[in-house]
Amino acid sequence: MTGSGEQAHRVRGRLARLLADASARALGTAGGHVSGVYLRSGTPGLLRLAVLVGLPGPLFRPWWQLHVNQPFPVADAYRSGTPVVLSNATETVRRYPQLAAGLPFQFGSLYVPVPGAKPPFGVLAVMRPAAADAGDELPEPDRLAALAEKLGAELRALVESEEEAEDAVVWDGEPLCVRPPAARPVPWPVGRFTWDPATSAVTVDGRLHDLLGALPEEFAATGEALAGALAPADAHQIITALDDTAAGTPPPLPLHVRAADGTTRLLELWPPSERADASLVRGLVLDPGPAASAGAAADPLPQGVFCLDRLGVIVYANPAAARLLGRERERLLGRPFEEAVPWLSRPPYEDHIRGALLSPEPVHFHVRRPPDDGEGEGDWLALSLHAGPDTLSCTVVPADRMDAPLDTHVELPPVQPPPGGPSLAPVYRPIALAIALTDAVTARQVSEVVMRELLPAFGGRRLAIYLLQERHLYLAWETGFPQGFLTRFEGVGLDARLPGVETLTTGRPIFFESMQLLNAAYPGIPMDATEGARAFLPLIASGRPVGSCILGFERNRGFSTEERTVLTALAGLIAHAMEKAQRYDSEAALARGLQQALLPRRLSAHPQVETAGRYLPGTQGMDVGGDWYDVVEAGDGLALVIGDVQGHGVQAAATMGQLRSAVRAFALGDHPPDEVMSGTNRLLIDLDPGQFASCCYLRLDPATGAARVARAGHLPPLLRCPDGRTRVVELPGGVVLGVDAHAQYPVAELTLEPDAILALYTDGLVERPGVDIDVGIGALRVALARAGAAAGRRGGRSLSGVADRLTATARHATDRPDDVALLLASRRAAPGRPR
Repeated sequence: MTGSGEQAHRVRGRLARLLADASARALGTAGGHVSGVYLRSGTPGLLRLAVLVGLPGPLFRPWWQLHVNQPFPVADAYRSGTPVVLSNATETVRRYPQLAAGLPFQFGSLYVPVPGAKPPFGVLAVMRPAAADAGDELPEPDRLAALAEKLGAELRALVESEEEAEDAVVWDGEPLCVRPPAARPVPWPVGRFTWDPATSAVTVDGRLHDLLGALPEEFAATGEALAGALAPADAHQIITALDDTAAGTPPPLPLHVRAADGTTRLLELWPPSERADASLVRGLVLDPGPAASAGAAADPLPQGVFCLDRLGVIVYANPAAARLLGRERERLLGRPFEEAVPWLSRPPYEDHIRGALLSPEPVHFHVRRPPDDGEGEGDWLALSLHAGPDTLSCTVVPADRMDAPLDTHVELPPVQPPPGGPSLAPVYRPIALAIALTDAVTARQVSEVVMRELLPAFGGRRLAIYLLQERHLYLAWETGFPQGFLTRFEGVGLDARLPGVETLTTGRPIFFESMQLLNAAYPGIPMDATEGARAFLPLIASGRPVGSCILGFERNRGFSTEERTVLTALAGLIAHAMEKAQRYDSEAALARGLQQALLPRRLSAHPQVETAGRYLPGTQGMDVGGDWYDVVEAGDGLALVIGDVQGHGVQAAATMGQLRSAVRAFALGDHPPDEVMSGTNRLLIDLDPGQFASCCYLRLDPATGAARVARAGHLPPLLRCPDGRTRVVELPGGVVLGVDAHAQYPVAELTLEPDAILALYTDGLVERPGVDIDVGIGALRVALARAGAAAGRRGGRSLSGVADRLTATARHATDRPDDVALLLASRRAAPGRPR
């Protein structure tokens, strides 16, 4: 077990170094402010931020983890395997409003997948200055793609060298926060040393003696003495790092330790090498010091001046800043701002600091400092933030109460984040959830959004949503609960004494900080765990009960006033979305029933022709559209027709039904194809001016294979010949139906040989977002050639099997499929004819 633990530690260190190095290089390549790498996690479908360069980790906490199906550019780049480029804030708002709601600043961004096998290892992301115009393209995607390729190769080499499975390259912890490379050389004091692990002897150069303020004869020259002189409070950390480095696992990044005066020192270590000093650990000590960070000239200024590095550590504060912030300089220097000035790290103020680090514009805002004695309202301060390449310079001055704007941020009560859970951004979460819910139209989609957005925000692991039907609660969604546990609560009435029922009947949320408290309040209630916390939220929309939502947490935890308020507000959003989804489900069921009634239950048969038809509704919108197909007896032959009415929903389905009936009537009268198209065109104009449809009508003589075809703005058919070749049947055509009452529809002729397959289809089978439709038609030709070859073999699949394979291929090729109609026809070979 020890060896396994040591190997895991070594792999983790190498992985961290690779990711940090790639992220730092990406900053320089793209001229960015912030960069990072998202990796796959041990939780299926969840990406975690592994490395973050140039931004304090707590400021990015809402985006530490993302589900691969979330509407975020990171998730899209991961799923599609192609880069996502956002030139500026305008482009971000247009394509990813949920991201723009949380980061409403002027910046551009690039997201490049890191190739592994399938799926990718993760995504390399960079935030950089915005392009001047939304149409301008950022020039760096190709260079970033090369970096991502190199990182992918290094991760594959890591897997191979450690004889690990590829899924071992995952990240399940908090992100590693890294300082970006300095934009210019920094004249900070630097000293070097070597340490012998066998004797603990230390050899120090003169500059390090100066930095430590100790004469050579006064220095004990041991590892313990060096650690004590560098950072008395962090000496144990330095000793541990020296031992780890001697064992071949140095810290992946420089250690930040505090000198005796509270300033930050950086310690970097290298393991023994193959050179002459093969047994020695080499080290470097860098002391930024307040004078180097902001200049001693700022010390006497009357206004407060303090500086943060790109990770949020305070590297300089003048006496005025310490006085105005209510902290001693020793308690400020070398500490993260959220630790040194906790009241400045609350969500409204964090948003300003985020904006200053991501955008080149100065940021000005007012804050209220809590009173030192805990009484009264405290003093207003005016802060100005100016971002540089390496530091964030901040000025702070008193703000007269009368000068403070009326809508300035109010002081929030202290918030204690739950143990092990993320802090909340109470403004961001409702906005993000509301935006995500706008794209959810079914109850299942609403539940998926809640699972993705709500659980990670509060550190929850379990979710159950019950919906009210005829005074009983029925389970609509669950995740994380033991299998079958919730079955016993299915269909419970509103008179049952259960927290999920009472939260709905009373309209009040119920919180239990432990399972023991839950059991005490409801004796005998079945329990799914012995430890954890639970929140029961009523789903009420405009005073109407919709259902209840249950959140489960793995460990005991408290719920602050802020959390309870936010959760209650989010429950209201979920209730409205669920109510809308229930109406949608009812309407969609009605529309689907209407469409199924309008589509042919069976196709007209002929002994010499095999036909097969398929209809697949799209997964978005009303889940029903106006695509249709039909096969009709026409004299001594067959008429094959396929069409696509503009739009979706009940209206499109109803129009489709009327057009289908009209075409059938014309076909049964054995009218020529051009008359069928002209008559249907005039009918559509009379029925619904402004609506249009495409159509392809083919009249086939099964005995000879002769066919006469007319097209109205529809895609050309595909023909698979008996020898396996496929081609697009280029035919003349007229405009779509419903546009011009006097439109003409020319008739073309073709021959369907025995064992040939003719394919009529709608655009949902070949259209892909951002891809030329000819590419989709070409892919369908290839799929038809392969599927038709199997159908042509004795004992092979029927034409119905070919249709199944082609429609399955269409669904696999796109994440956002449209409605699909497909009609295939094949003449049988004459008896005794060789196949």
